[in-house]
Amino acid sequence: MTYSSVYITAPTETEASTIARALISERLAACANVFDGVRSFYRWEGEVQDDTETVLILKTRTDLLDALIKRVVELHSYDVPCVVAWPIQGGHEDYLDWLQAETMAVSS
Repeated sequence: MTYSSVYITAPTETEASTIARALISERLAACANVFDGVRSFYRWEGEVQDDTETVLILKTRTDLLDALIKRVVELHSYDVPCVVAWPIQGGHEDYLDWLQAETMAVSS
């Protein structure tokens, strides 16, 4: 089993928290960390922007990335949300086992 961290930016802490709760409830992610008050610089529509955003970092199984990204795009208010992932190359085995268990389908 392989795992990934996912980095997302959102315009507010409320929106980031809404996305986090949805993804965890839907078992697309096991854990989310929300960092409010991050200063972001980027170019949008030909202008350099300087905004305060909220960063959301998720941990998930790599095989769930496509579904997770699709769901973030559905929930997000930005036209082009930042959703990027990188592989988790190792970690505490008990944590990774927990991550796997929390992202598995629940039997009815």
